[in-house]
Amino acid sequence: MHYLRQSLKALADFSDAEWELVVSCLQIKTFEKGELLLKAGDVCRSLLFLLSGTIVYYYLNDKGDEITTDFAFDGNWVTDNRSRLNATPSHLNIKAIEKVKAVSLSQTNLDGLYSRVPQMEHAGRILLEQAYVRLVQLSLDLQILSAEERYLKLCREHPQALQRLPLYHIANYLGIAPKSLSRIRNKKSFA
Repeated sequence: MHYLRQSLKALADFSDAEWELVVSCLQIKTFEKGELLLKAGDVCRSLLFLLSGTIVYYYLNDKGDEITTDFAFDGNWVTDNRSRLNATPSHLNIKAIEKVKAVSLSQTNLDGLYSRVPQMEHAGRILLEQAYVRLVQLSLDLQILSAEERYLKLCREHPQALQRLPLYHIANYLGIAPKSLSRIRNKKSFA
């Protein structure tokens, strides 16, 4: 819980009493490699904070191929905000790529904390703003940057992705074919 407290403390200053109230609403969950944390068609009803492990967000296209839209590692928050906030079925699957240990906070408990712990509402607002900015930046990157530039940005900003994600997930996330990713990687290794 210390890791989670440090993450939230960076967003808002919780008193010890407020923190104890937050902790009383949390659950530790584990997911095996390959296990779905959220299945497309289900309503997302919680937020997860990854203590360890790696996940990918993906949807299945008409051919049944996994199209990776995002990923998360230790210290990241995981949820489908659209589904969770609107209580509507998710379009996404969220899958453990490695064994995952996470702290879970249900939407019901989060709503209760928002009314009892103002710092939690402040932290929640900042997390939503960060998620929005990340989504907008990803959209802009896909439109503005070349495939090579997107790859180099991923290397700079998320170097662990290259060690922890299968290459087909990286290629999907970058919006390129796996063969194109191989060419870019080979070109960069000789540069």
